[in-house]
Amino acid sequence: HVQLVESGGGSVQAGGSLRLSCAASGYTYNRNCMAWFRQAPGKEREGVAAIDSDGIASYADPVKGRFTISKDNAKKTLYLQMNVLKAEDTAMYYCAADLRTCRTASNAGFTYWGQGTQVTVS
Repeated sequence: HVQLVESGGGSVQAGGSLRLSCAASGYTYNRNCMAWFRQAPGKEREGVAAIDSDGIASYADPVKGRFTISKDNAKKTLYLQMNVLKAEDTAMYYCAADLRTCRTASNAGFTYWGQGTQVTVS
């Protein structure tokens, strides 16, 4: 049973920072793509960042230079360090995982999802 549990969301002033975490269990952690998505009220869900099994990261343009995705394989935990937060970063943030490559998962849809953690920037 695959489980992804996010934490670390909260309220912060513009310009501030937050670090999200996603604890994973129930599958072969190292051989996968993991990613962060977000969904703001009234908007479609969008990809934020992804990291593959080799540790290669990719970012959506709106967060490049401000957000950093990383993972700790020993702890089976994915992170998203968010700096210089803006009001437009306000959203529910979701962790996602897939046993396929990031390219395939991005095109076909990620298989596993967490419940989300709210980030509010004012």
